[in-house]
Amino acid sequence: MSLVPNITELLARARADLRMGVPVVLTDSDGAILAMAAETLNAERLSDLRAVDPAPLIAITVRRAETLKARAYDGDLARVEIPRDADPAWVRAIADPANDLIAPMKGPLATRRGGPTLLHRTALALTKAARLLPAVVTVALRDGTGFTNDHGLTRIDAMLAAPHLADRSPLFSVVSARLPMQVSEAGRVHVFRPEDGGEEHYAVEIGRPDRQKPVLARLHSACFTGDLLGSLKCDCGPQLRAALAQMGQQGAGVLLYLNQEGRGIGLANKMRAYSLQDQGFDTVQANHRLGFEDDERDFRLGADILKSMGFSAVKLLTNNPAKIAMMEKSGVQVTERVPLKVGETAHNRGYLATKAAKSGHML
Repeated sequence: MSLVPNITELLARARADLRMGVPVVLTDSDGAILAMAAETLNAERLSDLRAVDPAPLIAITVRRAETLKARAYDGDLARVEIPRDADPAWVRAIADPANDLIAPMKGPLATRRGGPTLLHRTALALTKAARLLPAVVTVALRDGTGFTNDHGLTRIDAMLAAPHLADRSPLFSVVSARLPMQVSEAGRVHVFRPEDGGEEHYAVEIGRPDRQKPVLARLHSACFTGDLLGSLKCDCGPQLRAALAQMGQQGAGVLLYLNQEGRGIGLANKMRAYSLQDQGFDTVQANHRLGFEDDERDFRLGADILKSMGFSAVKLLTNNPAKIAMMEKSGVQVTERVPLKVGETAHNRGYLATKAAKSGHML
């Protein structure tokens, strides 16, 4: 029946549940677990989880495990045993590095070894997609389907979910409308919506670019602090305005505004990273301490939008070689890299140096 939610719709529901502090059930051929985001766990829910299974675990990424000196026997993640006397504050301290320097000794931490881990890996992917800290409290279930029905929870089949979590969601054009702008009165904004219910992405088209020729283009990741507030900690705002100005001067161009705030970790986690940077960590180190990779963005979205608009080749405004490589790999030819060196300040000089040294940016 078409009214029954499909796996894409169930994943959207699961992300929302996790953000609200509601557990979700994950199942596969090896069994089932009940999973809750560590960030939203409270004392009552922790007690409820222990009533289901007195030995709950907290799954964290290998990046967070490295910070905590916890052994990641499972390769890309670690399953840490939660002590019997641990409270939600202990759980949050494992998930959130905010007070690592104040209270560095959280161990020794006992981690599980052996056994299936697909369900824990799926739970971590869901928390990342929900823009939460990548840490999940889990308990084993004997009957996942029965538990789901008894408690009215969302159940995710991990095998069905795997390809959806590993790949980007298809984008669909919603609307476009003319928008006169300071850089050009011949502006038009296109809105693209992903099938999975995630954030919308935008294409700002300047003039009427010839689809048969390489278009001046920029992939710009949303930056609330830089684009809107004029933050001096990054160069995002100046890059956005400089790219649009150059397109206006040339009379044609496409700026893709991708809602991948904070290198794809979301605004709240980006603010957590900023707090860690105030403690002396650089942007990459801060991401790792939070449990994320250097860069969680997916630049294939930009290529998808360009191709849907009829473009097959670009002159790319960027300092980031990863954007060039991904565009080429996704079938959009980069005929020229156009440097975009603006916005250096005393506040972001170290940040820019880290981007050059650790991420290969051509600055």
